[in-house]
Amino acid sequence: MNAVATRLTEIRARIGEAGARAGRSPADIRLIAVSKTFPLSAVRAAYEAGQRDFGENRVQEALQKIEAGADMEIGWHLIGHLQSNKARKAAEQLSLIHSIDSVDLLRRVDAAAAAAGRTIEVLVQTDLALEATKHGASLDTVPAIFEEAGRCQAAQVVGLMLLPPLAENPEEARPWFRRLRDERDRLAGSGVAARHLRELSMGMSHDFEVAIAEGATMVRVGTAIFGSR
Repeated sequence: MNAVATRLTEIRARIGEAGARAGRSPADIRLIAVSKTFPLSAVRAAYEAGQRDFGENRVQEALQKIEAGADMEIGWHLIGHLQSNKARKAAEQLSLIHSIDSVDLLRRVDAAAAAAGRTIEVLVQTDLALEATKHGASLDTVPAIFEEAGRCQAAQVVGLMLLPPLAENPEEARPWFRRLRDERDRLAGSGVAARHLRELSMGMSHDFEVAIAEGATMVRVGTAIFGSR
């Protein structure tokens, strides 16, 4: 577990250095420690090292960890695909959902959060490469989701999320990160309110420094913190 704390220190230093190279403050870049498949003991080790935001791929695993780790003040993020039939449970317990990819899913999360008497932040996941194996809204459907955001009562759309095509060379992801940033700027130019566009969730263990250079405000890092799965 000491290794988790050591790796966290290293990742934070790299985030700071990447931010400095891009002329950005590390305070503007949030680290999401991706704890999927790792036990609560690993989460606790990272928590004790100062980490507060954790990401899970599956709603059920997230709910189990939320219950077991109730003594820790953690912001739990769903970074994996959200099935419609899990929207209610996710909206009732999670802090932020990174994977809204349709108007219908946004409506379901909004209704569930409102019924639970709470608010929840969400991101619109975009599929820029139109990969058959990945989820996400295509660019032509993204504007409709942001239009719906203005009608939400409890779900607060705060930005965009991206899973680029898998590539060993981090530089191969740069064009995709840049395209997401450009899409954010295009939406802003079309009249989407700034409060809906403040976050860009992009970049993982192997390419988060490139993502920071292209404007990421959230990076999702798992293996580089917790080790190989």
